[in-house]
Amino acid sequence: MRSPALRHVLTHLITPLLMCVGMGLAYMGAFVTPEPHHLPVAVVGSAPEAKVFAQTVKDAAGEALDVRTVATRAEAVHLLESREITGAYVPSARTPELVVASAASDMDALAVEKVFTPVAARQGVPLTVTDVAAPVDDDPTGQGLFFLLIALSIGSYASVAAIGAAGAGLSLRARALLAVGVSAVVSGIGALLAGPVFHLAHHDLAGLWGMAWLYSAGILLIGVGLHTFLKRWTTLAMMVLFVMLNFTSSGGLYRPELQNGFFGTLHAFWNGAGFVEGARSLLYFGGDGIARTVWTLVVWLMLGLAVTALAAVHERHRAPEEAAPQVSAVVEAEEEEEIEEAVAV
Repeated sequence: MRSPALRHVLTHLITPLLMCVGMGLAYMGAFVTPEPHHLPVAVVGSAPEAKVFAQTVKDAAGEALDVRTVATRAEAVHLLESREITGAYVPSARTPELVVASAASDMDALAVEKVFTPVAARQGVPLTVTDVAAPVDDDPTGQGLFFLLIALSIGSYASVAAIGAAGAGLSLRARALLAVGVSAVVSGIGALLAGPVFHLAHHDLAGLWGMAWLYSAGILLIGVGLHTFLKRWTTLAMMVLFVMLNFTSSGGLYRPELQNGFFGTLHAFWNGAGFVEGARSLLYFGGDGIARTVWTLVVWLMLGLAVTALAAVHERHRAPEEAAPQVSAVVEAEEEEEIEEAVAV
């Protein structure tokens, strides 16, 4: 290729094209065909008839459902509130009831309703659906926390690109401290959006801000550290880690029971899932299970600190070799990262 300028442009087109492929594979793979996979449900009753009914439902559903029996409705409600099941069917000749907790997942609740509504219909009676943990009226689908996750993520990984472009001449220590400060701002914006602006959080806003800070700081520190090694490819790496794999496995739209095994597995330890499930625990389930999700966010923050520490060692060893061309390298880094920042946003 004779034109250096054309070659330069074509090289930079690799990133958006890879983003196109990655976003298509991730989003369509995660969201296009949601189907139940071992969706946990319960049938209420201790009589032999209840056990036979539960086995009949299991046989008909195959691998789509994991069916258990519980002795009482109160026990079923407890399992719903601890998110061990997604729905509980209370058999009755006249008033069958389905108990759900839609704040855990509106889509899961709808999936369970689709399973048991025909059961009641065959009896010729209407099915009563009782929601024991509904989202607030300002967030009727319960998906507001997913969109909050998106806002926090974009603010975080776009800030990594900005720090890489404008802070190329700063020491890594200064860039890391800047990342910590930016994460406080990003999480503060998230808290404002979740509280006073859109009223997703009617209580425990300080706790939600704390989790948002852990989430944002982890992303920013990982990004600042990776930039030392990946340079202009950092944005692509951040998109893969914190958009393609993160949003799709967060459980904000579909929980793992409605996704394939790959995204369901990521849900167990990815940071976006930690934030979304932690926020649900805090706002709707009295903090049940929040310790595990907070530890997930802490581990990602520690990972960010570790990557930044490795980057510091690398830059310290590299500094004597690059002292001469430092000015031109800074200018080149700014030019490259400005392009990447524009792509990211």
